[in-house]
Amino acid sequence: MSFPLSPRARSGPRRRTLLAAAPAALLVAGCSAGSDDPGGPAAARPSAAERTRARAARDSRALAGRYDAVVAAHPKLAERLRPLRADVVRHAEAFEAGAGGSASPSVSASPSASVAPSAGATAAAAPSSAPSASSSPAAGVPANEKDALAQLAAAEREIADRRAEELLTAPAELARLLASVSASGAAHVYLLTEARR
Repeated sequence: MSFPLSPRARSGPRRRTLLAAAPAALLVAGCSAGSDDPGGPAAARPSAAERTRARAARDSRALAGRYDAVVAAHPKLAERLRPLRADVVRHAEAFEAGAGGSASPSVSASPSASVAPSAGATAAAAPSSAPSASSSPAAGVPANEKDALAQLAAAEREIADRRAEELLTAPAELARLLASVSASGAAHVYLLTEARR
C-alpha cells in the first residue's frame, strides 16, 4: 500500500538537515585546507616519528664522534674500531635519509671524516686535544684503553636501549629501522666488551 504525498512535502534537503550538516562541512573544509597549506602550523611542527628519526641520527653522529675521540686518544684501537664506527655512520645516514633527504649534504661530508683520516690525523690532533678540554670529546676519554672501550660500550648500550624503547611507539617502517639499529648496537656492546678481555 502506498501513501499519497502531501501537498506540503517538498523535494530536496530540509532546512533542519542543512543546519545540522553545515558545521560538519565547515570542519571538513577547514581540515582539508589546513593540510594542503605547506606553510601552515602543522608543517612547522615535526611529527613524533620525525623527531625520533632526528634524535636517532644525532645520537649516531655523537656516537661516531666518541669513536673518533677514542681513536684520537688510543691510535692502536683504530683498526679494531673502524668497522664499528662505519656501522654507526651508516645508522646516522639511514635515519637522515628517512627524514626526507634534507640532511643529505651533511651526510656526504661526514663519512669522509671516517676513522682512516682520524687515525692519520691523530698525531696532529693529539697535542691540541688536551688544552681544549671543553671543545674536544677526546678530553673525556679515559687514559686506559680498556676503560675507553668500556665507556664506548656503555654509550652503545644506552643508545641501543633507548631505541628499543622508542620502537614500541614508532610507525612500522621506523620501528623496523630502530630494531635493526638497536640490535647492531647490542652487537657492538658485545664486541667492545670482548675486545677489552
